[in-house]
Amino acid sequence: MILLAIIAGTLACGVGSVWVAAALLRLGADGRQGGGAQHLLSLAAGALLATAFMHLLPEAFESVGGPIGVHHLFGALLLGIVFFFLLDKAELWHHGHEHHGAGAAGHGRHHGHGHGPGDGHAHGHDHDHDHGRPPTAGGWAVLTGDSVHCIGDGILIASAFSANLWLGTVAALAVLAHEVPHHMGDLIVLRQSSSDRRTALLKVSLAGATTTLGGIAGYFLVEQLHDWLPLFLVVASSSFVYVALADLIPQLQRRLSTRQTLTQIAWLTAGILLVTAVSSLAHGGHGHDDRAGHDHGHDHGHDHGHDHGHGPAREAERVPASAPAGR
Repeated sequence: MILLAIIAGTLACGVGSVWVAAALLRLGADGRQGGGAQHLLSLAAGALLATAFMHLLPEAFESVGGPIGVHHLFGALLLGIVFFFLLDKAELWHHGHEHHGAGAAGHGRHHGHGHGPGDGHAHGHDHDHDHGRPPTAGGWAVLTGDSVHCIGDGILIASAFSANLWLGTVAALAVLAHEVPHHMGDLIVLRQSSSDRRTALLKVSLAGATTTLGGIAGYFLVEQLHDWLPLFLVVASSSFVYVALADLIPQLQRRLSTRQTLTQIAWLTAGILLVTAVSSLAHGGHGHDDRAGHDHGHDHGHDHGHDHGHGPAREAERVPASAPAGR
């Protein structure tokens, strides 16, 4: 059951997000007007942060036991963030919406932070550098980085599903929200290197399908190391936090009008509320059943202990009390 849920969730994240991204691009949400793609980035950032801080981390700390202590989890959180930073520096954890040469949403990342004279020079350097690279090589670099990224996502989703079915659903939803703008950037880059849109869609879909491979591998990995599940959940949290704070939110740090800023905040809040709502709906009946079962077990245990703990003692008390009367 869990394995089937992992396969379904990773397929939705890896391949489904590609098709959603393609549909949004067809509708014109390529970020050139500062619209759809920017809203998706805000939504994804809110969903990732909410999933990490309101679901994955609490589940990890509630599952602490055995050789795993709280200090181990904080250490894993720190090391996880540093690890993903190093992957990002090595250009393995590569995100498609950073390809500013394509004019996608990531374009704002390089000329929205500052307004000094140095910023214009840096933007011009990056722009010339991107156009000087062979498009085909850039396309393969995108697919390679995307595949590694998706395998990692699959492992993280499998960790969440192994802890709890609903937790895995929430984690998959957060990854899906993040992957849509990511794949929009991938498709834009690949369409520059190939005039065939179907070929670009097929390539990105195959790269996204590696999410399922990562999910299956993660399932068997967690099965073998089940006692370490809290650490897997913390590493998943560190990934979500790093992507949201180091990748998505910096792309939103641009000088905007009051109305546009409020719209960003609204979409960020919508991502948080979406994850919270899904979790609340999922846990509504489930949590009630768990409490009922817990109460039943508690009452049964209490009654059982009462009968066995006091019954023999009462019989023992009655025997000596009636013995003198017999004499």
